[in-house]
Amino acid sequence: MTGDQTPFADLPAALVEEVLSQSEAVAEGLLADFQKFRKDRETLRKRFLQSGIVTSESTLGYPPLPTTCAADGSYAIERLLTTDLAAAAAVAVEGLTPPSEKRHWEQPHHRTFLAAEPHLEDTATVLRTLMLGEELCLATTAPHDLVMLDGTLTLPVIYFNQGLNKAPETSRLRCSIELIDRSLRYLEAYRAIVRSERSDKQYAALPKYSTRREIGKEVGWPEGFDDRGMLTLLLDPGELTKPRLLEQPGQQWHINAARLPEAVRAEIEALAGDAIDALCRVHVFYYKPHDWLPALRVEVAESIARNTHRLATVVQGLKHQCATASMLEPYPIYLADRTVKALARALPAFRQVTTQRISEKYTGNIGEVFFAMHGYRSDSGR
Repeated sequence: MTGDQTPFADLPAALVEEVLSQSEAVAEGLLADFQKFRKDRETLRKRFLQSGIVTSESTLGYPPLPTTCAADGSYAIERLLTTDLAAAAAVAVEGLTPPSEKRHWEQPHHRTFLAAEPHLEDTATVLRTLMLGEELCLATTAPHDLVMLDGTLTLPVIYFNQGLNKAPETSRLRCSIELIDRSLRYLEAYRAIVRSERSDKQYAALPKYSTRREIGKEVGWPEGFDDRGMLTLLLDPGELTKPRLLEQPGQQWHINAARLPEAVRAEIEALAGDAIDALCRVHVFYYKPHDWLPALRVEVAESIARNTHRLATVVQGLKHQCATASMLEPYPIYLADRTVKALARALPAFRQVTTQRISEKYTGNIGEVFFAMHGYRSDSGR
């Protein structure tokens, strides 16, 4: 029996009973919300349609089905007694192939990083940035017509700013050295994605979770409802909202390169400036391909949002990849997500293999090896 099958096995019975009793009150509150929304849905939808925000996929036309892929990444850190075992991976997975097309890839493409790092608090920050950079590089080198990213286009700015600030302070980390060495390549990939200048290649970011309310503020929806949750209930299959500018933050996005080596600082600042300038013009729309799916939040570059043919290519690619009700997201994103999530689960096995190989060659007391390589906890993320 796994932990998923016996969720209460290690909990005191009294604690379980108390939480179950509290869940009844939660259920009653949510039930009241659902019933109120069901009663108000027609009024809300009518007001929504009158706003002129919504359109149909048929107005965009039907270009040939694009070939697709999705990129995703994850990282994990196994905290050992004497060191940290740090791992990161980025994968790109091809989507369902149109009948008229040949597969570009016979198997997923990937990039990996594994190193024993000293105990430092900021290892996760740097490792996460390294992971994201490799993910973006995989996306830009993919030969597909539509490349999907699992997450928002604003996330790289935040991660790059954090990682490039910490990397010079943590020069003992191998991941910090790698990040500084590859930073130009990573930012070039990011700039290419937020600009999307090639008309034969579309990039689309699809965050699963979002608290944004660009449309809700305009239409006047209740404060407690974010755009994606509301539009899941209001949009009919085949409908989408017209692309609009991404909501800007209270403070200007920035990537601080002041602590980086002088040899790369000027180039990084120029690339970061270009990327942020393009990010300020990124557009967002919501699209509901089928009745069994929630509304998809889709972020695209301005060059795609303002070109009907390119926008139609993105919409048709998303619709074709949402082929079954068993997946609540496009197929390649679902598959890439499942692949990278396995990294954290596999890291203890990598540690055991490493421990065994050390033990085979260690000439001292083998118990010292097992103490040093004993894992206390794991940190992971995507």
